[in-house]
Amino acid sequence: MSERFAKKWDSKRDESPFTDRIKDAVKPPVPLKPRLDSAARRIDLQVQKLDQANERFTQKDRAIFAKIVDAYTKHDSARANVYANELAEVRKMSKLIMNAKLALEQITLRLRTVSDLGDVVSTLGPAVGVLRNVRSGLNSVMPEAENELGAVGDLLSGIMLEAGQGSGMTLNFDAVSEDAAKILTEAATVAEQKVKDKFPDLPPGMPSTTTPARAERTTEGY
Repeated sequence: MSERFAKKWDSKRDESPFTDRIKDAVKPPVPLKPRLDSAARRIDLQVQKLDQANERFTQKDRAIFAKIVDAYTKHDSARANVYANELAEVRKMSKLIMNAKLALEQITLRLRTVSDLGDVVSTLGPAVGVLRNVRSGLNSVMPEAENELGAVGDLLSGIMLEAGQGSGMTLNFDAVSEDAAKILTEAATVAEQKVKDKFPDLPPGMPSTTTPARAERTTEGY
């Protein structure tokens, strides 16, 4: 199986039966490696856009925080609370974007380290699950990213099904969901800590701007 896959991976002509070669001549199989690399590049582009969005939220955070401090020093608690609630929403969006970025980086890393057919099947299942989760989380923040990640998810689903058929392997969806959940949980935990490290705390008595890290809708689509 691995030898057969390696030949397909490198786009080399294998020693398949004559009838199979005729079919390949009519409709040559598309090598998997370039398709995975293309998917990784498309995800990288979305990661860059998430970085840019996160920087915008960071600048907005600083501006609102300055207003809170100003209101607080003037003992205007009502205005300070209004700004604090606004800041909480900004940090919520910033954490969501950071979470999505970290999860997508894990996916591109996995796509670039796939080396055999078994890896394709075991890697793409969780990758598709993570993409669906991240996509749903970004629908109100970055609609363009939602659309692109949906397209990449469809591409990876097609590759996964093709690889599964070629290997005769049966995908274990329970294991896929568990692996996707692990990726999302780790990303959420790191994102939570990064938000705490990156943004200053509010003065005592102000509403909290952080919430416990958690991965939602992990098994969406399964």
